Amino acid sequence: MKVAILSGSVYGAAEDVARVAQQVLQDGGFEAWHKPGVALDELLAFAPEALLVVTSTTGMGELPGNIQNLYYALRDRFPAWSGVPGAVIALGDSSYDVFCGGGEQMRELLLELGVREVLPMLRLDASESVTPDEDAKPWLAELAQALKA
Repeated sequence: MKVAILSGSVYGAAEDVARVAQQVLQDGGFEAWHKPGVALDELLAFAPEALLVVTSTTGMGELPGNIQNLYYALRDRFPAWSGVPGAVIALGDSSYDVFCGGGEQMRELLLELGVREVLPMLRLDASESVTPDEDAKPWLAELAQALKA
């Protein structure tokens, strides 16, 4: 199964989690593909059979700049992803009012596109841990199992 990992990061933590996700999924037998700042046409050319979004949240509860263009392109072009399995990992800081707002935005968009959520969104809290890449591993192992089911 071809899994596209889409990421948006402010300081690099979401990119670190995406790289770990790619490794975990590859180790699980998936063709996992991650390219930061990917354009929609390039993503569609990969023809993903599953999607994983890993994104942090800006201080205002928005998506990071390096995933905004993809978000708007997906919203505007509405690819035919009905039934495609997917999941979201959101990084944030619970001391802000809009905790994991970027992840919520991506999750809502994926649901609008018909993506079938295979696991509840993972929220990684920067005020509780400084190792989101390690913290995500158990959830990623669950994701690999859910995609095989």
